[in-house]
Amino acid sequence: MTAPVRDATAPTTSPSAPTLREAFHQPRSVWAIAFAATVSFMGIGLVDPILPATSSQLDATPSQAMLLFTSYLFITAIAMFFTSWFASRFGVRRTLLAGLVLVVVFAALCSLSSSVTGIIGLRAGWGLGNALFISTALAAIVGATTGPSGGAIMLYETALGIGMALGPLLGGLLGSLSWRAPFAGTAALMAIGFIAIVALLKDEDRPAPVSPVAALTALRHPALRTLALTAVFYNFGFFTLLAYSPFPLEAAATAEGGEFGAMGIGGVFFGWGVALAITSVFVAPILTRRIGLVPTLLGTLGALAVLMLVLSVFHTSMTFLVVLIIIGGLLLGIMNTALTETVMEATDLPRSVASSSYSGVRFLGGAVAPAVAGPLAAATSAGAPYLLATGTLVVAMLVLVLGRKHLTAVGAHSLSAVEEAEAITLGDEG
Repeated sequence: MTAPVRDATAPTTSPSAPTLREAFHQPRSVWAIAFAATVSFMGIGLVDPILPATSSQLDATPSQAMLLFTSYLFITAIAMFFTSWFASRFGVRRTLLAGLVLVVVFAALCSLSSSVTGIIGLRAGWGLGNALFISTALAAIVGATTGPSGGAIMLYETALGIGMALGPLLGGLLGSLSWRAPFAGTAALMAIGFIAIVALLKDEDRPAPVSPVAALTALRHPALRTLALTAVFYNFGFFTLLAYSPFPLEAAATAEGGEFGAMGIGGVFFGWGVALAITSVFVAPILTRRIGLVPTLLGTLGALAVLMLVLSVFHTSMTFLVVLIIIGGLLLGIMNTALTETVMEATDLPRSVASSSYSGVRFLGGAVAPAVAGPLAAATSAGAPYLLATGTLVVAMLVLVLGRKHLTAVGAHSLSAVEEAEAITLGDEG
């Protein structure tokens, strides 16, 4: 959905904070979208706990198993460049339903596949569906509410947090039965979401048209380009932690005479998801208001670089790994929200176009990380991917410092409730 062009220096007013009654007293259509959004966000971390099991049971290397993230994120990245155009061409409701159909079909096919290469290809289709759904879910949930938008936004943020936290836990629970079960479970839940949206969400007015290449041409803007490049190197670190860490966890547990398994990995990343959700919704806004967006970004990137460096040294200790992964979730939640909020403040581009452009570039960084981490660990040592991630986070800091002159509009105004929610939503997508 295209937002009107905004003067980056003009203040905006934010509606008063919604009450819990306003947040949860919503039409059934809003609840239907919130349910589907929860399941969609669960899908991001669902695969994480079953990566070691998938690798061993399908006779695949860890590098091949991590490509389940790469194919998913690469197609999500490409799709994100065009989702704003797609929604303006076909409407929000049809875009939501198209995304859900794709997720249901490809998740179900993943559960029936018998080879890791087949699942890698099917995860690409899943990524396309998720991009279509997530990119328009916020606009749909705000448009479907009959009361103040703040209440619907709070409900959406709640769904987001629950989904990010429960994804790894559900993946661990179902993965302890079979590596196929998390895929089948996601397909079933998304099918329920599809039926609910078909039954409860009405057609809406068609959004204003957007050029098919609007998100690509937006990268000519120096501020957006600076932040997108920052996000590429940052997301390499993010997905090194998310996609690679299950393997050192499993190895550390084995070395200490135990077996972590899907349930153990799911529990660790449940803690990671809860930490990420808490700081993205509650801590990041406080920090950015008190010390500013760019200082928050630089400080958090520096803390993440130190964390990755420590991980590269202590990756053989299960206790250190568990604690550091959860601390990483706290830092990633702050970084995600602050970075996306900075994108939304730094330019006068339409919000949907800037979001699509930035998301497309940053997901490319996430797609590269799993593809590099596995071969690097196999060729050198298990700590090497974390050391490389330390380097990419330092590069992200350098890009941000060198491009800071283009970010003069940042901090000139406060975000509206809808813009704040979009920052949290797009940030927590990874």
